[in-house]
Amino acid sequence: MRNILRKEMRLSASALTYLFVLFSFMFLLPGYPVLCGAFFVSLGLFQSFQSAREANDILFSALLPIAKKDVVKGKYLFVCMIEGFAVLLMALCVVFRMTVFSKADFYRTNALMNANLFALGIACVIFGLFNWVFLGGFFKTAYKFARPFVLFVISAFLVIFVAEAMHHVPGLEVVNAFGTEGLSVQILLLISGMIIFFFMTVLSYKKACRSFEQINL
Repeated sequence: MRNILRKEMRLSASALTYLFVLFSFMFLLPGYPVLCGAFFVSLGLFQSFQSAREANDILFSALLPIAKKDVVKGKYLFVCMIEGFAVLLMALCVVFRMTVFSKADFYRTNALMNANLFALGIACVIFGLFNWVFLGGFFKTAYKFARPFVLFVISAFLVIFVAEAMHHVPGLEVVNAFGTEGLSVQILLLISGMIIFFFMTVLSYKKACRSFEQINL
């Protein structure tokens, strides 16, 4: 499996995938919907699937002396690796905003979502949606990806819209906490987002394996 992951990283991946990970630093931007950073990271992952399809990467991988489910596993491992690294960068930005910049006026006067643990949990949900909607949809055919990506874009921006609006609802101000305010609630929300990501990814992977086994390449 290590060799398959290495193949994904060196041969199948687009350079844009690695470049778009830097959009994680959008969590530092004031006056901007920070969750768009998670979407752009997903867009970078989409570029890898686009370039891999044009190079017949799925067929090449299926011809290797490995099980078909290992082809799926390699793609999922690569995607989760990129998403995990992006979350680490976002977490670094969140730490800075919750400590060093917790009193900064340009964050305090921001009408949009604050980059806190709740935002980090929602970023995990967006990545989970990418794995569930796009990856699961892609492996139904292992070729067509336009429809699943459009569905992902719609669902991702619906999540972003709802998350951005939540702190304007009376009683839900804690989701937009600054610094260590409401820390216990924030941690719970982050853990909830990570659990959602885990189940979305695992269920999507199992479904993708079943779908790919039935495809006659």
